[in-house]
Amino acid sequence: MGQRSTLSLTHRIPRDPGRGVPREVRDTTESRELFVAWQQHGDELAREQLVERYMPLVRQLARRYVRTSEPFEDILQVASVGLLHAVDRYDVERGGRFATFAVPTILGEIRRYFRDSSWALHVPRAAKERALEVRGAMSSLSTLHGRSPTASQLAEYLELDIELVFDALAATQAHDTCSLDAPRHTEDGSSGSYADTLGDEDERLDLIECDATLCTAIAELPARDRLILRMRFVEELTQSEIAERIGISQMQVSRLLRRSLDRLRELAELPAEVR
Repeated sequence: MGQRSTLSLTHRIPRDPGRGVPREVRDTTESRELFVAWQQHGDELAREQLVERYMPLVRQLARRYVRTSEPFEDILQVASVGLLHAVDRYDVERGGRFATFAVPTILGEIRRYFRDSSWALHVPRAAKERALEVRGAMSSLSTLHGRSPTASQLAEYLELDIELVFDALAATQAHDTCSLDAPRHTEDGSSGSYADTLGDEDERLDLIECDATLCTAIAELPARDRLILRMRFVEELTQSEIAERIGISQMQVSRLLRRSLDRLRELAELPAEVR
């Protein structure tokens, strides 16, 4: 993902991740001594103390996501895993503030959680990442311009093909689902469930296949037979009226109708490749 990629649904990594962390978790000489004890001597107690010392930072980062659909306790647990990874990967000998190293690691763990675990439907990983990227860009552009950006603006901002932007916007619809039995309220004050908005089954739906088969079969008949069928079953003329129009006897009309219907039944039963 490019420089404009986001690490979460709406949040970017701060330019200085160590800035603004709780005072009680700022790096101290005691923190360094604990890291040395853990990394050089394998002191498990020192590791536990480090985790406990930096948990306020974890809670602070997790609170950024309290408005999402995921329970706060789940996000806090994921962020705690990120802290464990940060404690294990941090190199005390290289110097630098631990918070500066830990914040991106924790946020990255939360991002993976939203990408891989919080989607209601299965979505390919690349589509998830692009959807989060587009959603973050929407937040940034909305703040910048004071209105929701268009798909073209998102494509230009992210340097993506506009079709990819449309795909990402469609993918975001798979993030959450709703039960058909869930209550639904409308602007006119009426209530009901989402299932009420679904159409009923069309009782004539089965006739579509019959209509297609019949049209194909009718095309195989002579022109006069097709004309007689149309007069009888579309215009609903009597056999006598049909006979008067085309200049034949009513008995001939009856015989032609019977022959045409028999032929249609025969054609309808044959496979398409045999007709």
